[in-house]
Amino acid sequence: MTHLRTRRRLRAWIAPAAAAGLLIAALGSSPAFAQPPGPTATKAATVAKTTKFPPGCPWMDTSKSPQKRAQLLLQASTLDQKLRWLDEQAANNPTQTSFNGVTYPAQVACTPKVVYSDGPDYVRGASGVTIFPAQLALASSWDTGLAYAKGRAQADEAFRSGLNGLLSPQILSGRTPLDGRITDSFGEDSLLSGDLAAAQTTGIQKGNPTEPVMSVLKHYIANEQELDRQTSSSNIDGRTLREVYDLAFQVAVDKGDPAGVMCSYNQVNGVYACENPILTNLLKDETGWAGYVVSDFGSVHSTAPSLNAGLDQELNRPIYYTPANIRAALDNGSVSIAQIDAAATRVVTAYLKTGLFDHALPTTPSTSASTDANKRVAEQIAEKGSVLLKNADGILPLTKKAKTVAVIGATASKTATNGVSAATVCAIHNFGPATACPNVVAPLDAITARAAKAGATVTFDNGSDPAAAAATAAKADVAIVFGYTVQGEGADRTSLSLDGNGDALVSAVAAANPNTVAVLETGSATDMPWLASVKGVIQAWYPGEQGGTALARLIYGDADFSGKLPMTFPKSLADTPTNTPTQYPGLVNGSPTRPAGDKSIRQVAYSEGLAIGYKW
Repeated sequence: MTHLRTRRRLRAWIAPAAAAGLLIAALGSSPAFAQPPGPTATKAATVAKTTKFPPGCPWMDTSKSPQKRAQLLLQASTLDQKLRWLDEQAANNPTQTSFNGVTYPAQVACTPKVVYSDGPDYVRGASGVTIFPAQLALASSWDTGLAYAKGRAQADEAFRSGLNGLLSPQILSGRTPLDGRITDSFGEDSLLSGDLAAAQTTGIQKGNPTEPVMSVLKHYIANEQELDRQTSSSNIDGRTLREVYDLAFQVAVDKGDPAGVMCSYNQVNGVYACENPILTNLLKDETGWAGYVVSDFGSVHSTAPSLNAGLDQELNRPIYYTPANIRAALDNGSVSIAQIDAAATRVVTAYLKTGLFDHALPTTPSTSASTDANKRVAEQIAEKGSVLLKNADGILPLTKKAKTVAVIGATASKTATNGVSAATVCAIHNFGPATACPNVVAPLDAITARAAKAGATVTFDNGSDPAAAAATAAKADVAIVFGYTVQGEGADRTSLSLDGNGDALVSAVAAANPNTVAVLETGSATDMPWLASVKGVIQAWYPGEQGGTALARLIYGDADFSGKLPMTFPKSLADTPTNTPTQYPGLVNGSPTRPAGDKSIRQVAYSEGLAIGYKW
């Protein structure tokens, strides 16, 4: 089922090649990410071992364990200095004492500056970095060695850009293909997701020993839709919670040992994830994981319940974890000094273990951290992550018989058509605007250059007028038509159709040219109503800045298609296991539509249980 070539196989849905035996074999064929090229852990440990440290800072003695060093630091701290570690801004800015009107004493000496960045697909918030393909493209490669390489490359660029904490990777379970952020995850198989997340985490945290960067795995847990993500409850039975939604995290934590895990916005069975006892019962106790739990932005709703449940650090400014609130909780007996010490210890130990105390960020951050080597990693992900869904009559790779090639569609070109270009689908969107991809290699340019080597010529139509596009296609030996969707954080999709009247465009081109190949640059599954009329289908996901180069190599056979779907493609929404309003989007006072002004919690019934994706 890796390369699906017939209509019969695609009639009802395209299933991911994720049968247990195939999955184990595929993962086992990749280089072990625990033993990557480059500096070894042994060499790094040898370099780090020294008894020299600044006077008055015994916690800087690198001959001691991170646990012992954390103990020494906290023994030298006042209560309010310990409380600084429970807030991200206070913990990560040791020379600052005021944060949005909340005042702390100065932190003890010899503590690091820590700067977080979002980053499942690239180092966000930094300029001059490599824009990698979406995580679903990486997932389609099934390559843990490539996941390690991506993590290592991202961490290298993050550190040199003045950032040493990556809020990445992200795990979702693919409950619905409409989820806006599904493209930022590894699909629906727990083993595949966990192994790739662990490999990427290892690359981030151990790939560059002298440029340490923490990995914070997110979002824990059952955070499977953007719609009302802050005002919804994922109502789920215990077995399903463990076997579907928790399992990938368990694998990633066990094999990757991230410094932190971020809890999610949603409720789980009526209790907010960041104050839910599963933070301790499932995430910490059952795995023995010693890292810290940090909240998402604004996902904390309490002081004592959150601390009691296992939330160690509040992200961004102090709101519920202010010194005043925590001292009040101490006074009324709802929290204890031991709990505060435990939370602070987990944070400090994670920072020490990752190396943040021992390697300061550069004084002058780079604004051009991307390298040729890192761009090559991005190209490899785009190449190995592209999935050949259909290849009737051996339409691909193109041969010398294809003397004229028509390339059609706005996302094939750098030049925008109605605001859409190759940069539009470079990476996942965040709350609307497209990611800036100043160095994007447009498919049109790469295909044109490669076609010239084969003695072929390329014509282009932006696809804004399907009739004009069809006329262009009719004059060519082969037509390559691009379809796209725009999605990301902040909203779910409402259908499985292509954006920009894309389905009509593909249909028109296919009607005009029997040798049509559709290239899908999407963040999730699409329903492909034109499937029977095209000879080839390539699922390219959001291919990153080097996607054009990878696509040209694949189309002309300079590289082989090897990608495998990490998620099920349903023929329609009716074919998904979450096809009732109670399951998705869930109900607000009995209605799938939220009444104006109603702030009630949306109740989302995970009644399908284990039966999601290919398991259904």
